[in-house]
Amino acid sequence: MKMAKNLTLIAALTLAFASMAHAEEAAPAPEAKPDNEVSFNAAVVSDYRYRGISQTRLKPAVQGGADYVNNPTGFYAGTWATNIKWVKDGGGDGSVEWDIYAGKRGAITDTVSYDVGGLYYYYPSNKLNPSANTFELYGQISAGPFSLKYSHSTTNLFGFADSKNSGYIDGQMNQEVWEGYILNLHVGRQNVKNNGAASYTDYKVGVTKDFGVVSVALAAVYADTEAYVGKGKNLGKTGAVLTISKTF
Repeated sequence: MKMAKNLTLIAALTLAFASMAHAEEAAPAPEAKPDNEVSFNAAVVSDYRYRGISQTRLKPAVQGGADYVNNPTGFYAGTWATNIKWVKDGGGDGSVEWDIYAGKRGAITDTVSYDVGGLYYYYPSNKLNPSANTFELYGQISAGPFSLKYSHSTTNLFGFADSKNSGYIDGQMNQEVWEGYILNLHVGRQNVKNNGAASYTDYKVGVTKDFGVVSVALAAVYADTEAYVGKGKNLGKTGAVLTISKTF
């Protein structure tokens, strides 16, 4: 009788494990990405800081854009726009920055990836001389939470005279530290060709959390320069920046 009970138990366990294995085998595979994807993004920021410098005189901005990617090749293109104040503060006209970009992403190894492309910053009717309109080529290497990017201007940089071939190097770490909270660390160095007084280093320490409905980021930002001023305000001073964004 005891042996019969043991055989019954073994048979039941065998059937249970077989059922579990069958369920695992029958589980649907992750859905493959389509060849072509289009996404949109929108954000509200308490201060639009770019490379540590406020573009909105320490005031809020509304931003939005669209992106296209061809997944098999890694080629992508996109556009993005925001309101600004610095062009008018610099004696020009216009209150919009419109960016247009394209490039290619891909894997070098299982852990290292690259991103190369070009970005055109367009400031409609800016009337600055030299023009604020700027084109940069960029290249980025990423490994895990770390990335290193270099951007090189092929035109004058944001209205600085004789500033062609300026460069910006940017190191970042974005690492989850606790249940969806991402620690954001950044340091960058802007070299403005033939305009040494306008060159500087900027820093950022922040945290980002995606709540599903929106993503929220809070960061402390600083640039070690007093050369960028808007109506008497130091545009690189230490400040807190709150960003609420959504990609869909």
